[in-house]
Amino acid sequence: MNFTPLPLTGAFRIDLERRGDNRGSFARMFCREEFGRLGLNAVWSQCNVSHSVRKGTLRGLHFQRPPKADAKLVKCMAGAVFDAIVDLRAGSDTFGRWTFQTLSAENGEMIYIPAGVAHGFQTLTDNAELLYFHSHSYSPECEGGLLFSDPDIGITWPLEVASISDRDRDLPPLAEVEPIS
Repeated sequence: MNFTPLPLTGAFRIDLERRGDNRGSFARMFCREEFGRLGLNAVWSQCNVSHSVRKGTLRGLHFQRPPKADAKLVKCMAGAVFDAIVDLRAGSDTFGRWTFQTLSAENGEMIYIPAGVAHGFQTLTDNAELLYFHSHSYSPECEGGLLFSDPDIGITWPLEVASISDRDRDLPPLAEVEPIS
């Protein structure tokens, strides 16, 4: 695995090292020792899959607060997504900033998202599917969200929003979200 730091401290793009032959390929998606060497979360409590039917679907921006603030490891298993993250960590030099990665089944890249960073994505294809590993189990009393269209953040989503939940459409802007300690 090759880890490339992203502009938000503690976030990484992870490229898998595929070994292939005439049958196809094989790659490690996770190695506790390699994640641990970089000081990244190396224990996963929950694994989820998200399937979105329509191109242009937007999900997020979501996070969990302490004591269940969770790091995430996200991989696109089918289709392609524009995957955006926003730093909400109190005292962070990059608080309120965002960055993105285009994840696809074809490129095989993953994104590591540290605790205290909001996550959302927009599908670039029909039938996009994401696999998420979480460092903590989902806890409704700790869940939070951030408005995807907040002009103070300025995420440039690549497509018109074709589908979004009412909940995600009504999330608060950054100015109303308490930083995560």
